[in-house]
Amino acid sequence: MEKVIVICGPTASGKTSLSIELAKKINGEIISADSMQIYQEMNIGTAKPTIEERQGIQHYLLDFVSPEERYSVADYKKEAKKAIGEILQKGKVPIIVGGTGLYIDSLIYEIEYPEISFDATYRKQLEQRVQEEGLESLYKEAEKIDPLAIRKISPNDEKRILRILEIYQATGKTKTEQEKDSRKNPVEYDYLVFALKWDREVLYERINKRVDIMIEQGLIEEVKNILENHKKFPTAMQGLGYKEVVEFLKEEITKEEMIEKLKMETRRYAKRQMTWFRKNKQTIWLEGQEKIEDNIEKICKLKGRN
Repeated sequence: MEKVIVICGPTASGKTSLSIELAKKINGEIISADSMQIYQEMNIGTAKPTIEERQGIQHYLLDFVSPEERYSVADYKKEAKKAIGEILQKGKVPIIVGGTGLYIDSLIYEIEYPEISFDATYRKQLEQRVQEEGLESLYKEAEKIDPLAIRKISPNDEKRILRILEIYQATGKTKTEQEKDSRKNPVEYDYLVFALKWDREVLYERINKRVDIMIEQGLIEEVKNILENHKKFPTAMQGLGYKEVVEFLKEEITKEEMIEKLKMETRRYAKRQMTWFRKNKQTIWLEGQEKIEDNIEKICKLKGRN
């Protein structure tokens, strides 16, 4: 069985720099597993690696979806499996890198996502209800339908809350039931899953610093440009790092409030990511504060042993 390396962990944990150095060392190519870095035009707020930062390493599944488009986990799995095949054909090592747990689980557990026909009218009704009742009302409704799925979702994550309601309306099954049914296929590759961990306070400092850098780099301008370039409000603007700036641009909050909210929501997101990756029993944890070369050595040892 062909080996595929996975590097995951919370936001701001150093996944990008570790994966690029690892790819240089083991003749690898990188497949992103980040549900925000797929979007075009969204560079600063997603911490998308620049061309310079990629250091000539081929990256897949970055920067290829319009912010207006919906992109599902099923879409991701299909594209990621195709990329894995292409990399292996070249005689190189595929390295999956990112913090989106759903994307990573779709591969390492070979989860199949059935084609579901979603009702556009029902989606509009849900969006209308968000405007009229607030998202909390729909969150509680989703919690009654599928308490297990909702535990993994932020009360502010409109996209995933609506998804739970849509799946139930379209199929009569909960998202959790569907996922249980979908894990019946054998796993195609030998996934070696590594995750970076940090002392919580140190990680939170790194997150706060990253937010400050994003603001300096022009995150507010980036959001303004995206809103100007699209006639309808892009779905991706509901994502972390963007919805807070949209609130500021609408003058609903001050710049200082926006920055503090962005830091707080990112810290909360990192906490949820850590909870998610801890439940994967096959995860091998690496210390984030270790030198990159030391962590690469550990990965190479385990890759050779497996």
